[in-house]
Amino acid sequence: MLLFTPGPTPVPESVRQAMATPTLHHRTPEFEAIFKEARERLLELFGMDECVMLASSGTGAMQSCVLNLCQTKALTINAGKFGERFGKIVTAMGKELVELKYEWNTPASLDDVKKALEENHDIDAFFIQVSESAGGLRHPVEEIAAYVKLVNPEIMVVADGITAVGVEKIDISNIDALVAGSQKALMLPPGLAMIGLSNAAVEKIGSGVDYYFNLATEIKKQQQNTTAWTAPTTLIIGLNAIFDEIDKEGLDVLYSKTIARAKATQTALEALGLNIYPSTPAKSMSTVIDEDSEAIRKLLKTKYAVNMAGGQDHLKGKIFRINQMGLIPVNESVWVVNAIEMALADLGRRSFDGTASKTFNEVYFKEN
Repeated sequence: MLLFTPGPTPVPESVRQAMATPTLHHRTPEFEAIFKEARERLLELFGMDECVMLASSGTGAMQSCVLNLCQTKALTINAGKFGERFGKIVTAMGKELVELKYEWNTPASLDDVKKALEENHDIDAFFIQVSESAGGLRHPVEEIAAYVKLVNPEIMVVADGITAVGVEKIDISNIDALVAGSQKALMLPPGLAMIGLSNAAVEKIGSGVDYYFNLATEIKKQQQNTTAWTAPTTLIIGLNAIFDEIDKEGLDVLYSKTIARAKATQTALEALGLNIYPSTPAKSMSTVIDEDSEAIRKLLKTKYAVNMAGGQDHLKGKIFRINQMGLIPVNESVWVVNAIEMALADLGRRSFDGTASKTFNEVYFKEN
């Protein structure tokens, strides 16, 4: 079965083998050396001034950013389940919330952000997804972040990059915190969250707040190549192993192949007469809206050994989402679009003629 959900993604065999080695105690020189290596490589991936690793899901990192970087009032973008989650965290943490809400196929509007900031001069933190995986949408994060900083450099800009870090090179010039998760482009099991931080964010964190999610405590400890609390040792060993795989060709090649795979997949789907849901698609996944979405997904899983994700809430049964994150062999991506074409033939939607695989290959190998 090919796992093509946009998280969790498949874990490469070399990474599984690395994580299968004997367990290390986390308070030892041996593990500190492993942690130091992972931290240095993570800093390179983020391209930021500081970073922390947390034993949690990505939601834990989102909550820690709200706790440590928002003092009174937050502006959030809600164009899907994860933008909605930022708003719920803000409310749960007792902060005041200003929320801009959009349909799940519609990116955030700079004009709306301008208006919100004009009407709320006490906003001190801004939260947005780089790509909102509920609908496969890419927000204009860089443009909006630049404007926010122009209006008030003291506002903390927090970007959820859980389905973007490791997918594309993100301009972090105006981003103070960039969140990532292990089970996406980094192709690890769930359970490790990571945050890249600017120097301004570190200064804003100060002595920190909360107990477990106190980022000041973690920064201090992780600069010493250890963690405040028990480290997810196996996942950090796996993180180094996936970096080893990425380093065989380098980050730039990973980004270019991911972008080429995204373009080839979308073009192949459109060649089959399918409709892409978001107006600005993310590179991390292709999202199709179709009345036969559930029938297509069922055929893919039961007949063609491809497992992909459907929709949530009002999009349940209306969309399917194809992963493009990580070190995916190109032959597997070709098989997926080919299987979709065969499923459409099974449903009597069109005759199978190899259009999907032909289109994918023409586009992908032209790009690479």
